[in-house]
Amino acid sequence: MGDVDARDRDVEGRARSARPRDGLGRPLPYGAQGVPRQPEGVVRTPQETVAEAQTLLDAGKPFHAHEVFEDAWKSGPGRERTLWRGLAQLAVGLTHAARGNATGGARLLRRGADAVEEWAADSGERRPYGIDLGSVAGWARELAGRVERGAGPVDAEAEAPRLTA
Repeated sequence: MGDVDARDRDVEGRARSARPRDGLGRPLPYGAQGVPRQPEGVVRTPQETVAEAQTLLDAGKPFHAHEVFEDAWKSGPGRERTLWRGLAQLAVGLTHAARGNATGGARLLRRGADAVEEWAADSGERRPYGIDLGSVAGWARELAGRVERGAGPVDAEAEAPRLTA
């Protein structure tokens, strides 16, 4: 099993993601001081999810906010999966934009905006759990446009959206 450990995999061969990461989720060399990772598989209330994700976004850690949204997407009720998946895509889009990946950032920001708008239209809810979906989608589309026009890597902390009013 020496090869399993050397490849950062568990005994079943799944990635362990034990490598340290920076605030934007980029892998750092082993032994480097990284940013603490979000624990995976945490079941939170929707309000806890929004509050935790906003704290991470405000700290310039959209990659970590995406993991919080992903937990809600995977553990929440089926009717809310599109909402949480869309919010996770927005956070990953901001992550890519902050890393300097204009194409991927803009694509994910728009995909996330489409998803939250689709969910709002289907559900009839524009402000689930206090999230202003119209404003969040507008923020994502505006940032996607700036990134495509060559804004370069954006400051994730300065560009963080306000999820609630």
